[in-house]
Amino acid sequence: MPSKSHIKAPKVSFKEINTIAIPAIIAGIAEPLISLSDIAIIGNVENNAVEALAAAGIVGSFLSAIIWILAQTKTAISALVSQHLGSNRLHAVKTLVPQTILLNFLLSLLIYFITAFFAELIFSAYNAEGLILDYTKSYYRIRALGYPFTLVTFAIFGVFRGLQNTLWAMKCSLVGGAVNIGLDFLLVYGVEGFIPAMHLEGAAIASVIAQGVMLAMALYFFIKKTPFHLKLSLNLNPNLKPLISMASNLFLRTLALNFAIYLANSYATDYGKNYIAAQSILMNIWLFFSFFIDGYANAGNAIGGKLLGAKAYKKLWNLSKDISKYAVIIALILMGICALFYDEIGLIFNKDEQVLLLFSSVFWLVLLMQPINSIAFMFDGIFKGLGEAKYLRNVLLIATFLGFWPTLLILDYVGLKLYAIWIAFFVWMLIRSIALVVKFRRKYLAAT
Repeated sequence: MPSKSHIKAPKVSFKEINTIAIPAIIAGIAEPLISLSDIAIIGNVENNAVEALAAAGIVGSFLSAIIWILAQTKTAISALVSQHLGSNRLHAVKTLVPQTILLNFLLSLLIYFITAFFAELIFSAYNAEGLILDYTKSYYRIRALGYPFTLVTFAIFGVFRGLQNTLWAMKCSLVGGAVNIGLDFLLVYGVEGFIPAMHLEGAAIASVIAQGVMLAMALYFFIKKTPFHLKLSLNLNPNLKPLISMASNLFLRTLALNFAIYLANSYATDYGKNYIAAQSILMNIWLFFSFFIDGYANAGNAIGGKLLGAKAYKKLWNLSKDISKYAVIIALILMGICALFYDEIGLIFNKDEQVLLLFSSVFWLVLLMQPINSIAFMFDGIFKGLGEAKYLRNVLLIATFLGFWPTLLILDYVGLKLYAIWIAFFVWMLIRSIALVVKFRRKYLAAT
């Protein structure tokens, strides 16, 4: 009989992880790519480029905040579908899926009307004023029309991920991203004699159309490829209450997350237009990296929930180690590419010397934190799949109000400006990663 040391520990295969992770990476970067392409194209228009870039960055951050907050039902439905898939009980969530999609749609309408009406007040709170404020209002009121498209699409993507399939979401995102970039060039710069140059508003229209295309494709895959349907049941699914509870905790968690992003942009705007322009580039690159690395977190979310449903705790532990390794490798590759083209990256988004100088002086710090980010995002994904929403909420509250905010206040007081913002983010991510690793190790290593 072989000794225990020669018994191979049960593991999820590299192929199985990457079958979910790689399409999830491509799907996940679609939204930040839309914002990045808008910023790159807008930042190179001839008139008022710095003001337009600042407005696009502020709106992009606010949109990401709102979408992250409202899209927590995507994570919740993914966790429940994957857990029921693991326990061979998908029939128990068949009526839950259309109810969740409807919930996201109604929330998106509510948020659109509230935020569009109070747009001036919202962006004044970011310290935007004058031409920047005018640009943010007009750009946001068009881009916000895409909320219903995006949030319904995200709910459907959550179902796909719960079914261990991120390929369909990837296809939708690729087409949506291509449509957005193509329309950006047509509508921002115009075509002489055919399409007038619409500048910032043209970029917003391009984004909304792209989001509509993604929704149409997502609905096709949902109806044709999944065991679920869109028919609503008048009887509330018994899993709806746990889903709302999980989504509510993740909602509070994401509020804390976006409070940190709001503070960063508010402080940067207060420093001056060149600072918020540089911060807009830095933040959107950071978000792009986050969504890129998040592909492995999505794999952890989908597979982790399935393994929990099947009570396969040893495989779950090994999964965390493998995905951590892959996520860190991805982060290091991204760091290496950006280090190689360090000076050229800023030029993609803007040509203003002062903006580029500020960007270059801080960009190294954004790169340095990526391996820490990868650990935090990866365990975020696994904890979401396991339904550990309450703990995730508490970690974010502590990291934001006892880590990020005090660090920003102290370093801003001594005049570090953009350095204050990004060192505060570094502290924020460090607290998140340590808290999640310690909790997971204590709970799930013991269960093996």
